[in-house]
Amino acid sequence: MGTVYSVFNFSRVDRPRLFLYAPAPLHPWQWHERIATSFAADIARNDIIYLGQGQDSYLAQQSIRTFFNLSNPHKNYVKTALSILNMGFMRGLSPHSMVTTPLVNEWLSSLIKQDTFFQQKKFTLLCERAAMGYFNPHFETALIKDNPHKKMLSALWRESPMPKLVGHQRLMTMASLLHSDNDGNSVVSALVHSSGLSAKAWITHYLDAYLSPLLHAFFTYDLVFMPHGENLMLVLESNVPVHVLMKDIGEEIAILNGDIRLPDAIKFLHVTVKDDMKINYILLDIFDCFFRYLTPLLQKDLSLNEHQFWRLVADCIHTYQAQHPAMAKKFKKFDLFKADFVRTCLNRLQMANNQQMIDLDDREKNLKFAGTLVNPIHVFKTTY
Repeated sequence: MGTVYSVFNFSRVDRPRLFLYAPAPLHPWQWHERIATSFAADIARNDIIYLGQGQDSYLAQQSIRTFFNLSNPHKNYVKTALSILNMGFMRGLSPHSMVTTPLVNEWLSSLIKQDTFFQQKKFTLLCERAAMGYFNPHFETALIKDNPHKKMLSALWRESPMPKLVGHQRLMTMASLLHSDNDGNSVVSALVHSSGLSAKAWITHYLDAYLSPLLHAFFTYDLVFMPHGENLMLVLESNVPVHVLMKDIGEEIAILNGDIRLPDAIKFLHVTVKDDMKINYILLDIFDCFFRYLTPLLQKDLSLNEHQFWRLVADCIHTYQAQHPAMAKKFKKFDLFKADFVRTCLNRLQMANNQQMIDLDDREKNLKFAGTLVNPIHVFKTTY
């Protein structure tokens, strides 16, 4: 908050109304290009009061609208609504979602802390601790359906990862594994070479930290995340992954065809999908959308070919299945080793509607398909 905050309390607002206000972090571009004009009437009524620039310095993250506090790294991230088109979505934040976001995070955090396997893997959330959303009465009345105009003034506060590190641990976004410098040297190869481990050993550690907890969430709780590289942080010791931090919880997790009991306020997390689409949350989101881009780097820079990599993936899955024999029927029903899986075309989604690729209220509605993809771990299938 800026210096105006300290004198705001009585200068423009009657005492009885003070409790009605809440702080709302806002990107400067959003204020000048959207709020100052679209919410002019709200500003004139003092429903929205500009407090000036904040005193802390922030660094925008890869996701553009999330900001890391450079002045005090242990303070929360700030995620703000930003009305720009990026990667198939207008990057606003729904005030309706902000109402339930802390509740979703509180419930999931409790679940993970009580689960022995998650604790063994040190699977950790970066919880969205608090959120705020402003409901413009005119937009809410005029626009019945979901619309970017209704998502222009919201924000949330997410835990910083810094207090979760111990010793000489450090952080790296999982997306960086796919990065190569101007000389063609990949980040993943630099990590492996500096770790002192073989490529196979390093990947085994990585899969145990990343894939194993996601398998457990899927098979034990019918729980899925949005596990792409930007949503995961690797915690490294001597440049070896030891566990992961998961973020983007409130709007992106779901319970697929599950029967787990949820508090009334967050029952919307229950989502019904076809079984073939349910298993795609692993085969597509992890295998096709991340591992597919990692394997060429491993082969080029570390001489770990595709067959060797996918064998390690299969070994990770077999290990998890052997540890949980009571779920054999579910492993058979949702067979991660099946011969092929439906090909979902994300680029076609963007071309069809570049402002909203996916409707979170109906996750299958907009999907585009084109045949099937060969499952790279099918050759390692064993009987259950």
